[in-house]
Amino acid sequence: MKKTVIVGATPNTSRYAFRAAQRLTAYGHAIVPIGIKKGQVFGQPILPIREQPAIAGVHTLTLYIGPKHQTEYYTYLLGLRPARIIFNPGSENPEFAALAREQGIEVVEGCTLVMLGVNTF
Repeated sequence: MKKTVIVGATPNTSRYAFRAAQRLTAYGHAIVPIGIKKGQVFGQPILPIREQPAIAGVHTLTLYIGPKHQTEYYTYLLGLRPARIIFNPGSENPEFAALAREQGIEVVEGCTLVMLGVNTF
């Protein structure tokens, strides 16, 4: 399955990032939650994004942070060498998308939850 880094992860059950963690786990995908929130989601600790943790074998980054909060993490996130970045609604960022495409990373403006639901993830 596709190892997925959830950028902007949260233990708040009402947030879409939490729902994505739930659905990805249910579909058998390995998740690595990173963000500024503390806690766990589905048995995985939320890693502090400010510490830019090393994560190997990343297939997908799914973004749940807005463009103004992405800028400081461009180099770090691209350095994880994902095959794909999903810009969920509200996280769309033409500048970051262009940088990703320049490195050969697939860019998707879509919704992780919908993609899982219609089997296009």
